[in-house]
Amino acid sequence: MNWPVFYTVLIGVNKHSTGIGRIWLSVLFIFRIMVLVVAAESVWGDEKTGFTCNTQQPGCNSVCYDQFFPISHIRLWALQLILVATPALLVAMHVAHKHHVEKKIFRIKQLTGEAGEMDIEKVTKRKMHIVGSLWWTYVISIIFRVIFEVAFLYIFYMIYPGFRMIRLVKCDAYPCPNTVDCFVSRPTEKTIFTIFMLAVSGVCVLLNIAEVGYLIIKACVRQCQKKETRSSKSAFYGRKFPQFRPHEINELLSNHEPAFLKNSKMNAVRKSTSNKDICRTA
Repeated sequence: MNWPVFYTVLIGVNKHSTGIGRIWLSVLFIFRIMVLVVAAESVWGDEKTGFTCNTQQPGCNSVCYDQFFPISHIRLWALQLILVATPALLVAMHVAHKHHVEKKIFRIKQLTGEAGEMDIEKVTKRKMHIVGSLWWTYVISIIFRVIFEVAFLYIFYMIYPGFRMIRLVKCDAYPCPNTVDCFVSRPTEKTIFTIFMLAVSGVCVLLNIAEVGYLIIKACVRQCQKKETRSSKSAFYGRKFPQFRPHEINELLSNHEPAFLKNSKMNAVRKSTSNKDICRTA
């Protein structure tokens, strides 16, 4: 498989991932794919030719090898990595769809003159926040990652119980003439790589679970903040003000009006009374 192309496809998801998601992607490619391509393939390169039995019966070696190694470690890990990384492509497709929608909206704004000096490249290459439908796509993809990881760990345990490579195995399958001894090449080295790959797979499971918890906590915090803002607005606009009668309003205004207004009113009253007195004397 062309792993660099696979890495190029998935690296686009890294831009829109959380911090834990970036750590998971780094662990996936550095400690799993790189080790698988660089070291593990060379270790298991002679697994079939190095598997020998103490008999010259034609076909006995192949039958015994298939009995104890029904699927190669390398092929099983490669299939695991492909299936584990595939859900991340759902996020990449969702992000590409949102960018496509944003391009359409930007072109409409350009036609109406609302776009201004915005650049379409900046609009389509900006980081997508994990909210709304993208949040659901992201969480579902992580859940599928965990399911695939746990399923492959269980399958590996069922095929190779104990996770250890046995030096000597006994085989009595046809066409072997009797129970023969078969020897595995470099069992200690293969055991070390097997334990390492399984341990890294367990670390990836923990990182995925931690990322799901982180996303759920962030979603709960956002919902609480929205409820607080809504409740504060409803409390402000929905609060009841005291009801006053017209004469009570006039009394309150007269008691709380500024001093200069009171003085101006008193002067007006005095002028009006003095004018009445002048008219009477006249």
